[in-house]
Amino acid sequence: MLAGTSSADPCDLVLSSGFLAFASHAGFLLAVEEAGLSVGGVMGTSAGALTGALYCAGYTPRQVAKHLSENTPATLLRPSLTPWRGGALSLEGVVARLRDLLPPRFEDLSREFAVGVVTADGRHLLIDSGPLPEAVAASAAIPFVFQAVDVPGRSRHGPFKDGGVVDRVGLKAWRDRRRVQMKHHVFNGSASPRPPTCLVHVIERSSPFSGSDDMTATGESHILVVKSPRSGANFFDLGAFDDTMSLAAERATSQLHRLRTRRGSSSGGNGSSSSSSGGAQAPGVASASVNGAAALANGLAVNGAGAHVSGLAVNGAVYNGLAVAAIEGSEEPIIHATLL
Repeated sequence: MLAGTSSADPCDLVLSSGFLAFASHAGFLLAVEEAGLSVGGVMGTSAGALTGALYCAGYTPRQVAKHLSENTPATLLRPSLTPWRGGALSLEGVVARLRDLLPPRFEDLSREFAVGVVTADGRHLLIDSGPLPEAVAASAAIPFVFQAVDVPGRSRHGPFKDGGVVDRVGLKAWRDRRRVQMKHHVFNGSASPRPPTCLVHVIERSSPFSGSDDMTATGESHILVVKSPRSGANFFDLGAFDDTMSLAAERATSQLHRLRTRRGSSSGGNGSSSSSSGGAQAPGVASASVNGAAALANGLAVNGAGAHVSGLAVNGAVYNGLAVAAIEGSEEPIIHATLL
């Protein structure tokens, strides 16, 4: 479990863009559910928007996978009658299918949900209210491939295209939305201290021209990032969908388990401390040492270098108060923050 988070604490999920990466996103959702985590809200972009919308509509991860894999994307695509609107293909068939599967409006979903889109003038925008199927399709409208999509009631900024063009993940935009909500949500006479812990699933980029996906650059804390490879799917063949889903679930489950184990071995309550592999301890301060690198909250020493940050160093690496831990067998880091 993330440090400072119990299975009863609702967390948010952020599902990145990733060309036809439905299987990996569904596997990530399956791991989250099997870990017993409560989900408060979901943010999705492109493939993440399609997957997240179905999940927030009440489908289980396996039902989400079924709906997104029972037909190849090509069966829903048609040549655009207005290619000058930005793409050779129309998403009208996708919108029609989403109308069969989803409620008509965001407000009808069982969880909070938002999608990332790009406006007609190139700005990244979250849509979290109003007509749902059109907004979800718009989030997947890859420029030059699909024509931009009109969302009823939002003609001022539309038509809209894939949010991944500017921001593949949308974490900062989602967190800013949460902060606005929490500014007006008071608990026990005081404002809530921070947005919910966020679990972020990032698919490896398929295009060098897509937007940002650097999570450390957002400056956000209390997040966990799980990365998955690109799907390898195409409009005519989604590949080994079940295998890809299973691998994604195993990947996420492994990382959640490692963090749960790390929390249990690295932090002590009531002013206690713990260490492993020869790390230093300090009485009265929760501390942890992994692979010989000792870290103290608000008084950090890594390999003899003193620093003052609000974070926990794992494997000796700290970035803006975030702990960066390399998981065995993976070249990608997991990023999370402690709540000591």
